[in-house]
Parts: sequence; C-alpha cells; structure tokens
Amino acid sequence: MTITEPITQTAGSDEAAIAELHERFDLQRAAFLRDTYPTAADRRARLEALMGMMMSNRARIHEALSDDFEVHPGALSDLAEVLTVVGRAAYAHQHLEEWMAPEPRETDPNLHGTARAAIVHQPKGVIGNMSPWNFPFDLSAGPLVDMLAAGNRVILKPSEYTPACSELLKEMVSSTFDRDLVGVVTGGLELAKEFPTLRWDHLLYTGNTEVGRLVAKAAAENLVPVTLELGGKSPVVVLDDSVDESSVAQILGTKMVKNGQMCISPDYVFVPRDRIPEFVELAKAHYADQLAEYAASDDCTGIISERHLDRVGRLLDEARESGSEIVQLGGDEIDRDRRGMPVSLVIDPDQSLGLMREEIFGPVLPVVPYDSVDEAIGQVNAGERPLGLYVFAADEDAAQEVLDRTVSGGAAVNACAAQGALPSLGFGGVGHSGTGRHHGIDGFHEFSNPRGVVFRGEGGALDAFLPPYREQAKALLDGIFGPGQ
Repeated sequence: MTITEPITQTAGSDEAAIAELHERFDLQRAAFLRDTYPTAADRRARLEALMGMMMSNRARIHEALSDDFEVHPGALSDLAEVLTVVGRAAYAHQHLEEWMAPEPRETDPNLHGTARAAIVHQPKGVIGNMSPWNFPFDLSAGPLVDMLAAGNRVILKPSEYTPACSELLKEMVSSTFDRDLVGVVTGGLELAKEFPTLRWDHLLYTGNTEVGRLVAKAAAENLVPVTLELGGKSPVVVLDDSVDESSVAQILGTKMVKNGQMCISPDYVFVPRDRIPEFVELAKAHYADQLAEYAASDDCTGIISERHLDRVGRLLDEARESGSEIVQLGGDEIDRDRRGMPVSLVIDPDQSLGLMREEIFGPVLPVVPYDSVDEAIGQVNAGERPLGLYVFAADEDAAQEVLDRTVSGGAAVNACAAQGALPSLGFGGVGHSGTGRHHGIDGFHEFSNPRGVVFRGEGGALDAFLPPYREQAKALLDGIFGPGQ
C-alpha cells in the first residue's frame, strides 16, 4: 500500500499519454495474436534482457532514487530495487520449463478410454501493471518477471510521485524491449483513471485500498481479472519468551527499511503489558548503539514528499495531544531538508487515534500492551485482514497457534517482511489487503490461463452422453445403478 495526498494537475495534461497508452495497447494486442504461445527460449531471452537492463542501469537507478526521495541508501537501492528483480528473473529462468510443462490430470479408463487430460498454462495476453512510488523499480520490473515468464506482453504505469524513477524506467524499457512487447506510459491523475478502463487480459494494481476499489470497479466494467496488493496494518505479536534484543532489533530494523514506507512494514507491535518498559529500554539501546543520528544519516530514506512528512507528523501530534506516551528514539530531530524523520514509539495508544486506524507508512511504531495472547489475537482479528503478520516466539508451537488463529496475506516467525523477499514464495494480500499473488510459480500461474485440455484416445464410453440414448447409455447406467434401475 502507498499513502500520499493527491497531486494537482492541469486539465488535459495527460492527453498525449492517454493516446500513447491506447496506441501501445492496440500494438501489443495485435502482436500477441501473432504469437500467442512464445517458446521457452523466447521467454528465457526476455528474462535475460530484463536482468541485463537492471544490472547495466544500476548507477542510474541509484541516482533516480536519490532524486525522488532526496536521500536513498545506496545499499538499499541495490538490495531492494536492483537485486530483487534480478533474483526473481534468475529464479524464473531456472524453473521456466517445468512451469510451462503440462500438468497431467487423472482420467477414468472405463469412461475416457485412453484419453489424456492436462492443465496447460497459456499466456493471458496484454497485461497492465500500475505500480506505486515506494519501490518504483522492484514493484514495476519485479512483477514484469512473472508476466514475461508466463508469455505475456506488458504495459507499465509507474507512479507520478517518483518522476525521475518513472522516466528512467521508461528509457530503460524502450532501450531493451520492442514496443509491442513491453512499454511504459507516464503521466498523472487522468492517465491513472484511464489505465484500468482498457480491456486488459489481466491488471495488477499496487497501492492503497481506496484507489484499489476504484481500479477494481473500472476493471469490472470489462470483466478484467485483477491482482490487488493493497497493504494494511501489519501487526507484530511478541510473546513473553521473546522480549529480547534480537526481536527488538528485527522489528525496529524492518520498520526503518525505507523509513517505514513499505507495505509489509511492521505497523504496530503487541507486547506483554508488564514487559513494555523492558521493550522500550531495549529499543533505546539498539537505536543508540546502531542508529545514532539516524534521521540525518545516509541510511535514512527520505519521506517521499513534504506533504507525506507532514501527514506522519500530524499522526504523531494527535497521539501526543491525546496523552499517549511518545518515546523518540535517539536525540535527532526531523531534518526537513532531507525529509529525514527519526523513529518514535507510541506507548499504549487509544484505538481511536489515526495511527491505529490508518496504515502509518512512516517511522512511527505504536506499542500496544496485552494481558493474554487471546486478547492480542482478538484485536488482530477485529481489524481488517493485513498484508503481513509477524510473531516473535521461542516456542514454535506457540507461534503456530497465533498463525492458526489469524488470517493475513503472508506471515513470518522471528522476522519481519521476510515473506516478501523470497523469489519462490507467492506474495499478496487477502480481503482489504488485496487479492491474488505474484512471485515465483504463484506469479506464473496468476498471469496465465490454466487451460484444461483433453486429447481423446480409443475406447471408453464418452459417446454414451450423446443422443440418442440407447444401447451404450443403457449399458453404462445399468453398470452403475443395476439393470432396469
């Protein structure tokens, strides 16, 4: 999920982009009809081209991310924007032929004779991908891996909030792929409204729930299947045996990836009531030891815009004014020039506060006390189903109980966000946090049509289903129900 306030736009400023979108769509549709089932060799070549595109533009990707975020750690650019895409492509390249192989299904020799049946994963056609600003390359080129592996053609619409990244992506794609295979269109609000109205063969949208609902409605007008990755408030449940330095380091560290601007970032944490002081002291010690002057450092990703920085600040101010205890880790302050913001803990916030109702998407971590695991689970289940859920426990059976009694798109035990970084593991939401999956074989299946195919052989009794229903049908029915029944 991504949280932003709308950008103002001059009426008609997207006319050229919308015209380009329709031109590209028609071009790709015609090209797909000329080649509806690309060979494994063609698909591998496309994945190789994608990997080469990401690696050869590594330095420019770093620069574009820094331009849009003001500050973006170079190591994070490599780890979360370049190598994630390359890793997904390499994994798909390795497994492509087994994914493409027909999946045999059982037949009944008495009924079907020597017939064969299988699911054949057929390319869907032309797919649209509306990607967000928080991971502008990973969430554009990452799903592109699955789409190309499945044999499709793709048009990407990156976010207007990261213009440098969007323009670089457009240049990279146009230099790597034919126009009728992969394209990028850039623009503002009017383009975003137009994009889901086309008759896509599948549409992926990553962003917030409110816009996701509008995208789904627009797509439904043409019965377009959609994959929605919508985020939500991903909780952490720390069990009594795991209030320790390692757990706190994992939770805080993950919260600070992109400075909280990540759809599977830990949004709030449940801690046993009598262990909260210990949790807070561990957090302070970790921050002081590892992250001194974090907000002014090159490890602190800039908040995407002044408006978003102010929005997160307002959530924190509301909590402070309500009487909640605010623990600002470290002594650093907001750095408006760099849009850097330190991490703050909000202790025992009221459930009515904005930071407990909205996805925070920033470096603020509510710490919610609980008196029993049942109470924590009940609070999780009282909200919308989240994209991620994290349990910290030394006892694996206890962790499994929390997983069994909750529902989320993905989950991790003794880690946060790990489920979103595995090329082999399907990633997506459930309910208000989304629908559908991408990554690995699950993404290959998501962007494929599972076509059931039967090759008739010899023998069997299939003709008994055809009129007139006489000797063969009678013999079949007598064999099942008994003569004359």
